[in-house]
Amino acid sequence: MLHKTKPLLTLLSALGFAASLTSTAQAAVVASVKPLGFIAAAIADGVTPVEILLPDGASEHDYALRPSDIKRLQSADLVVWIGPEMEAFLPKAVAALPAQKNLELAELTAVKPLLVRGADDDAHEHEEGAEAADEHAHAHHHGEYNMHLWMSPEIARQSAVAIHAKLLELMPQSRDKLDANLQHFEAELATADTQIAAQLEPVKGKGYFVFHDAYTYFEKHFGLTPAGHFTVNPEIQPGAQRLHQIRTELVEQKAVCVFAEPQFRPAVIDAVARGTKVRTGTLDPLGTDITPGRDSYVKFLSQLSSQYASCLKGA
Repeated sequence: MLHKTKPLLTLLSALGFAASLTSTAQAAVVASVKPLGFIAAAIADGVTPVEILLPDGASEHDYALRPSDIKRLQSADLVVWIGPEMEAFLPKAVAALPAQKNLELAELTAVKPLLVRGADDDAHEHEEGAEAADEHAHAHHHGEYNMHLWMSPEIARQSAVAIHAKLLELMPQSRDKLDANLQHFEAELATADTQIAAQLEPVKGKGYFVFHDAYTYFEKHFGLTPAGHFTVNPEIQPGAQRLHQIRTELVEQKAVCVFAEPQFRPAVIDAVARGTKVRTGTLDPLGTDITPGRDSYVKFLSQLSSQYASCLKGA
């Protein structure tokens, strides 16, 4: 009897292990980049899991899909991304998915009127020759519009509404929880919006340089006044003339702060700021150290605000 029981238990254990593997492989929502995962996690909280496609430390600008990524996309109930101008590594994989699994935020009717054009011309208007031509070609990396949409609180709200609608189609039995999650997200976002506006009010009008043009939506929303950016595509180092132009503005004290990023901390930032009174800070456009959850997007915005305020105030 004991001999019969042991194989049975072994079989049941194996089946249980296989089932656990299957369940963990089934990602209900896959978001391309972490900040989109923050928004999705707020709506899906307590309903269905959310996974982030891009690993921490990787750049959305030059990522290459692995076979395991393809499997995650194929097994997802919903894939949330921005569009081919941002995630150039995704269109082919997403095209193979059924339309109802694809949520391309840049194509949303409510989002399109909120798009702003890429700030690529101001960085190149003083440059000449082959260097300028090369950098200008790379300036159009994202196409006509700036695609760092997660930096806009209003686009984030519209994205949350769209994710809510998609999940409601997939999981109508979870309507009450999904509705409650959306209401909570909108309320918390409105509160954070007011708090961040108050935090940043004292630093309006103070000039600064960011490493690349990821922050336009946030800056416009809260009335900040950047002096410019080092590069449009963070994979491309700024040219000598651009660095000279920035250095001149720093020496003339037209900016009080220069921001690097955790993903990109090139030596050129320290070199350009050396010997000036300008402060250096760090802005994290991906919320690298934040864990996706119910209030992670609001935490992301608040962290970004504090990073701005700390350097601009000189704290």
